[in-house]
Amino acid sequence: MRHASLTVIEQEHQALAAMLRSLSMLLAHARRERRLPDFDLLRAMLFYVDEFPERLHHTKESELLFPRLRERAPEIAPVLDRLDADHERGERAIRDLEHALLAFEVMGEPRRAAFEDAVARYVDFYLQHMAVEERDVLPAARRVLTDADWTELDAAFAANRDPLTGHEPSDEYRPLFQRILNSAPAPIGLG
Repeated sequence: MRHASLTVIEQEHQALAAMLRSLSMLLAHARRERRLPDFDLLRAMLFYVDEFPERLHHTKESELLFPRLRERAPEIAPVLDRLDADHERGERAIRDLEHALLAFEVMGEPRRAAFEDAVARYVDFYLQHMAVEERDVLPAARRVLTDADWTELDAAFAANRDPLTGHEPSDEYRPLFQRILNSAPAPIGLG
């Protein structure tokens, strides 16, 4: 049986991976062109990562999915501990990345390499994190969670409504997503 929460998790992983790859491509293109990147777009992309994956997606994994798995599949507790620690580090990492972006924008070229290196580390960290969830956590969830668990998880994850997974953005987020979609390189945008 296919559970809605697993579909949402996988779609959100795909959206985040596309956003991270687009972020890397945007920086690589600016470097090749020997110009500064579009700082407004970079801020919008990082804001998206902070608002959707960090605050919505991770919170529901750590507060709803992982506790059930700890109870029903204690053998994967070390993996869940690592992922929870990643979630905690992720909040700090996005703040550090936003600070490095500000430094690059304000200080210019001398701060480019530090920002690009921080982005590369962040992208690698996140892609590995999502791979562990998909390889270890989601199969365990399919194996051990009950119908009651799935009912609650499906309802909680369905409420995320990330516009990069095909949902209409709320009025509050519409300008953010228009900016990203119109300016970011594929696979996330039309730029």
